[in-house]
Amino acid sequence: MSNLKYFLAGVLIMAITSCMQKDSELFLFVGSYADATDPGINLFRFDVEKGTAVPVKSLSGIQDPSYLTVSRDGKFVYSVSETTVPDAKVCAYSFDKHTGTLSLLNEQKTDGSAPCYIWVDSKRRMAVTANYNGGSISVFSISADGALLPAEVYAYEGGRPGSERQAVPHLHCVYASPDENYLYANDLGTDRIYKYEIIASDKGLSLREGTPASFSLPAGEGPRHTVFHPNGKWAYLISEFSGRVALMYYDKGNLTPVRFVEADTLHVSGSADIHITPDGRFLYASNRLKGDGIAIFSIDLENGQLTKIGYQLTGIHPRNFVITPNGKFLLCACRDSHIVQVYEIDKQSGLLKDTGKDIRVSKPVCLKFTDM
Repeated sequence: MSNLKYFLAGVLIMAITSCMQKDSELFLFVGSYADATDPGINLFRFDVEKGTAVPVKSLSGIQDPSYLTVSRDGKFVYSVSETTVPDAKVCAYSFDKHTGTLSLLNEQKTDGSAPCYIWVDSKRRMAVTANYNGGSISVFSISADGALLPAEVYAYEGGRPGSERQAVPHLHCVYASPDENYLYANDLGTDRIYKYEIIASDKGLSLREGTPASFSLPAGEGPRHTVFHPNGKWAYLISEFSGRVALMYYDKGNLTPVRFVEADTLHVSGSADIHITPDGRFLYASNRLKGDGIAIFSIDLENGQLTKIGYQLTGIHPRNFVITPNGKFLLCACRDSHIVQVYEIDKQSGLLKDTGKDIRVSKPVCLKFTDM
């Protein structure tokens, strides 16, 4: 009987340990620049307490899956293929959490070259891509089984004649307001943020041009990515060309820039991504091309104002990065170093410490977490 007790106790301990390990782990998807014959999407288990990653599976069959997103329920993954028309497309996958397997549901053309960003609403009814070279966004309805319906394309005009990278529209990011009543599209080429109302009906979601239809930014900003503060009242924009972070006050669908702060002091027009810690106290912005690294800011919780408090050098070409939901680690995709660097966040100061626990992936450029 005593042996049976010890055996059962051992089984119980193993079960509890397994549950604890699973509770501390998330799935980490890594999108990259890769040929269709090479692994373009890599999946890892990431321990948010230890900062360690374990490979699970990889997926080939899609060229340049440079940006992807995971549905809120974790059951579906949507990835762009950042290529030119007619090959530019979005792929929809179902995701089996038990086996770590991605299964292709279908794919749809974007009819806009170089899709570089994709957003999906929280109830998985609509997907929208930003098409960099196409100067457009593509809007897809999503069926009940997760598959994509054909795209409706919204194309833009404008630009600055004589400008090398702002002569025509270059859409770089699409995102929603915290309540998902509005959709925004950042146009790096025309220094504008386009606004749409998201209309819900029995047939799903659709877009209606907002009032105003767009917001203007200073010439030469090059708006790239935007993140909302957890309180929903402030939004922060990183601009690729100016290397500045704009604090924007949000009210009833409108975004009003109130202050610009430098993230890239070397002025090499390479700012990339922007994120905020879950507690809303610190903001980070990545910069590439020279002095590659991440600018660190504290956030005044009274008014949203930023104070630059540090700069963390990284590997080569830090493009996209992500912060763990517990706020303990920041993971940075360094494309030309072929690694994802893992930094521990000091919760008091906001500064970063390189853990040395690099995740090796060829040309990583997009990082996304989902629950196990």
